[in-house]
Amino acid sequence: MTALKAVTAPAAGTTPRRRMTMVAALAAGAALALTGCSAGQISQTADQVAAINGNHADVGSISLRNVHIVFPGSGEHTNVEGGKALLALSFVNNSATTADELTKISTDLGEVKITAPEGGSTVKLQPQQTVVAEGADATTTASGEHGSSDEHGTTTAAPTTTAAPNQPAAEGEDPEADPAKIEITGLTKDIVPGLTYTVTFDFKENGTVQMEVPVDAGTVAERHESDLSKASEGGATGGH
Repeated sequence: MTALKAVTAPAAGTTPRRRMTMVAALAAGAALALTGCSAGQISQTADQVAAINGNHADVGSISLRNVHIVFPGSGEHTNVEGGKALLALSFVNNSATTADELTKISTDLGEVKITAPEGGSTVKLQPQQTVVAEGADATTTASGEHGSSDEHGTTTAAPTTTAAPNQPAAEGEDPEADPAKIEITGLTKDIVPGLTYTVTFDFKENGTVQMEVPVDAGTVAERHESDLSKASEGGATGGH
């Protein structure tokens, strides 16, 4: 006797093609539902924190790190024609035996004013020393001292024990506790984020280096909205 293979017949009125059409329709409906849940929601990257875009250069035993023009805040440095801008960077003397001095900075953006940590217009770099040029207009705490805030919002006062007055920070001390200040004054034009500007640094022992210096994009980049995104947000009532 020949064995018969059992075959399950499709449900009445249902064909394979019809079943495939139903599955595709359900998948499309699920995708639309997910899209509806997220419509109008502000993503976690809507306000993007800008990376520091500083340039780097080396001349002899001197390293220039994170060189950038500071994005204007609420202080006196506005980055507009006729005004002033701050130039921020770190100078590192990699020599173990030879000191050097930053004697001049020049740019077609305007006149550069250097204020060294020890006073005067010459930044002295001892062997193995780092000197920082401040990167923002000074802010003060309620007590009037410079300070900073951690991620929990706790304000920490700036160190009160630094090098002796009018002396650069020694090895092992925080160079940011007693920074230099470099200002570009009498700006010949507006300084625009996204562009770079030519700046030349002259050192007494290690010579001259010219570099293209970018503009810091600021702490938080503004979120730009189109009419379409505004309409999506206006129609949304909530999210998942």
